[in-house]
Amino acid sequence: MRVITGSARGRKLGELQGKDTRPTTDKVKEALFSIIQFDIEGRKALDLFAGTGQLGIEALSRGAAEAVFVDLRKEAAVLVRDNLKRTGLEDRAQVVQGDYLAYLTRCGRRFDLIFLDPPYGTGLLEKALETVAAIDILSENGIMVCESASEAVLPQLPAPYEMGREHRYGKIKLTLYHRRVAE
Repeated sequence: MRVITGSARGRKLGELQGKDTRPTTDKVKEALFSIIQFDIEGRKALDLFAGTGQLGIEALSRGAAEAVFVDLRKEAAVLVRDNLKRTGLEDRAQVVQGDYLAYLTRCGRRFDLIFLDPPYGTGLLEKALETVAAIDILSENGIMVCESASEAVLPQLPAPYEMGREHRYGKIKLTLYHRRVAE
């Protein structure tokens, strides 16, 4: 697993052992960042269910202004901090070890990019989507990128949130949600 491009291009990232973490494949990560490539520079990102932190780190490497990484597991938070040091991006990052719902409900800030990649089939993705929309922490014209199993059916969210395109890569699906400007 490596950083694809940007200031940390080519740097290898550490991985968590065991089957509790399913890192995004390089193929899917390249596709994801091709889709949002013009929406990264200067943005504030949230990598929820961070795991190794690779999505937020890729965003920072490509010019995101800052990123917050949230994961419940202590070993994941330690690894994200280590990966941020490996890439030299720790000065623009915050790592939070804690529950995603607790973080969302008390963070008190907005993000331009939100990456949601929880374990598949747990209901965590749907709950996170509904919570983000309910507390409205995505900035105007912000983007949420969701990774799920290709057969997963994700919910429609209330306005101003809109489900965008879905992109399938074998057994993996990327779904984008946008927060439109209030009129």
